[in-house]
Amino acid sequence: MDFSVADDLNQIRSSVRALCARFPGEYWRGLEPDRYPAQFVNALTEAGWLGALIPQAYGGAGLGLTSAGVILEEVNASGCNAAACHAQMYIMGTLLRHGSEEQKRRYLPKIASGELRLQAFGVSEPTVGSETTRIQTMAERTADGYVIRGQKIWTSRAEHSDLMLLLARTTPLDKVKKKTDGLSTFLVDMRAAGPKMTIRPIRTMMNHSTTEIFFDGLEIPADSLVGLEGQGFRYILDGMNAERVLIAAECIGDGRWFIEKAKAYASQRIVFGKPIGANQGVQFPIARAHAAIESADLMRYKAGWLFEQGKPCGAEANMAKLLASEASWQAANACLDAHGGFGFAAEYDVERKFRETRLYSIAPVTNNLILAYLGEHVLGMPRSY
Repeated sequence: MDFSVADDLNQIRSSVRALCARFPGEYWRGLEPDRYPAQFVNALTEAGWLGALIPQAYGGAGLGLTSAGVILEEVNASGCNAAACHAQMYIMGTLLRHGSEEQKRRYLPKIASGELRLQAFGVSEPTVGSETTRIQTMAERTADGYVIRGQKIWTSRAEHSDLMLLLARTTPLDKVKKKTDGLSTFLVDMRAAGPKMTIRPIRTMMNHSTTEIFFDGLEIPADSLVGLEGQGFRYILDGMNAERVLIAAECIGDGRWFIEKAKAYASQRIVFGKPIGANQGVQFPIARAHAAIESADLMRYKAGWLFEQGKPCGAEANMAKLLASEASWQAANACLDAHGGFGFAAEYDVERKFRETRLYSIAPVTNNLILAYLGEHVLGMPRSY
């Protein structure tokens, strides 16, 4: 077993960190509460980082999932917010693995160059929550393609995307043998949608650019279908393993930012004649958070390695997301406690990052569902839901 970090990963870290240094806390605070960080996303695109997973034959960097995770981790570790553009990383897997060669030639080079933006992921619906197989958005077959009717929610960055990866039913739930059947995946050109698609922003506790979307008879061509009709749920699950690993990497980055911030402040802040970091009540929570982050990081790398080898990685990907999101939240609380009242002051950026990292305990999948998955499918216990 070799736990050393490859030179190319260290080079990625240093390059991404140098780019992020151009976007300090003042930049992110200036975007609050709901402005999209277009300048930052454009810089990542121009540097080629958002095309990391696209093969070189289509104009991308041709990197693996582990490298992509390091990019997103370093963005968050630098105090920036990878959630502004991370979807382009994990959505890419569905297109790469299940898209036609014609779709790849049509879209991938333009995504790699930044001419097209693929950030919108239309899966969640307001009435079904985590029970994805019960979604009600329908794609009805026509002579020329499909007509989409329904609603999606938490479709982040939809206002800043050209393409959407959409999951919809092509066969009603009451007409399929298994509830996972009859779901199909589509690449929707949002630029051509017109009034048949309505996007409404949702104000949230963090600057996440999320929306709800209404489809009122949106017509899309037949070649919008990704893979085989009715197999979309499997395609989405395949992409979700990559999503879990990448979200875990972001949480690792957040955790490291909080620990560095807390360590520095606790070592410099003098109260009662000594640094507050000399007090175990301040020092030990930071040290525990560091240990939790390092432990979660090992699972993140294992999951990424399994994914790249084409091996089953559902358990590891889910555990990586679970452990990393809990560790980042632990680090966030240790950092806020160490700063005391100053942790609530916007100029320290702690409260902003605190709000951002809290999301990952419940999104893109709640940690309770991960525990249910592990209990049933890994440990063989009775189904809990």
